[in-house]
Amino acid sequence: MKCPICRQPADPEFKPFCSKRCADVDLGKWVSGSYAIPGEPADVAEDNPPAEEDQ
Repeated sequence: MKCPICRQPADPEFKPFCSKRCADVDLGKWVSGSYAIPGEPADVAEDNPPAEEDQ
């Protein structure tokens, strides 16, 4: 398995990353909003209740 940040071999201690540095870089991307999970904007989702089959 390769580190998703720098593509070096993953270290079992930091899996899936190769080092604490790459793990911290990944965390920083989540905190800053660089990563996003696709979906409807929150204000649209609040206006549209889930369909019966989604509950």
